[in-house]
Amino acid sequence: MSSVRVATIVEGHGECEAVPELVRRIARDIDPGFVPQVLPPLRVPASKLLREGEVERSVEFARRKLGGAGGILVVVDCDWEDGCPAHDGPALLGRARQACPDLQLAVVLAKREYEAWFLAAAESLRGKRGLPCDLDAPSDPEGVRGAKEWLSSRMPAGSKYSEALDQPALTAVFDMQMARRSDSFDKCYREIGRMLGSLREAGT
Repeated sequence: MSSVRVATIVEGHGECEAVPELVRRIARDIDPGFVPQVLPPLRVPASKLLREGEVERSVEFARRKLGGAGGILVVVDCDWEDGCPAHDGPALLGRARQACPDLQLAVVLAKREYEAWFLAAAESLRGKRGLPCDLDAPSDPEGVRGAKEWLSSRMPAGSKYSEALDQPALTAVFDMQMARRSDSFDKCYREIGRMLGSLREAGT
């Protein structure tokens, strides 16, 4: 299934490794032998994507990288003032589809931070990356302001969460089904699964 190709648009250095790993993990949930080719991500700040014409420009660039065949996934933190994944995600997706109507597209907004998904699956991260063996998820993972700081505060003295190092490492091991208690990750999981399934059926 390596003929399935996905281009990704992300924000940070950590997501450049984390999001392709997330895509591959969800593909394995669909079929353990399903291995999509995830192209090196395009980094674009969410603040830029929100500007007129920018998400359109970014997906068109991704389309060219794909050679016009495959899927495009956008994953960014919805941490701007009055940001709402349920409202802003479909709006961004609509703009992306206008610019690139011929490819499979998925737009995923993490509520506040990607790391909120780790908080939702905190119990599955016990003992990982210096996190304590009795780690428990907060009652409202997506309501925590500063998920990175929440993780840092539970690491050993002198250590702190590193987006570049810890985000890909934790993405490789967090329990995705547990993380689906987070509404935005549940949406993420379903959208990536839908896109991969459609690409797999089409054989592109």
